[in-house]
Amino acid sequence: MPGIQERLDRMTPEKALKEIRGALKKILPLVTEEERLDFVVNLIGGTSDDKVASMVHL
Repeated sequence: MPGIQERLDRMTPEKALKEIRGALKKILPLVTEEERLDFVVNLIGGTSDDKVASMVHL
């Protein structure tokens, strides 16, 4: 069975984002606030003040 990355590689970027969004809607409520914040910070790529301030709107 192919892994997540292999499955995403076969999709258009738009389809991949849609699939990821659906999975995250199921997974993120199951983890702590700290884990969610850590995930988003790592996804964005750092902890500069501008990036952290913009996360308030997520």
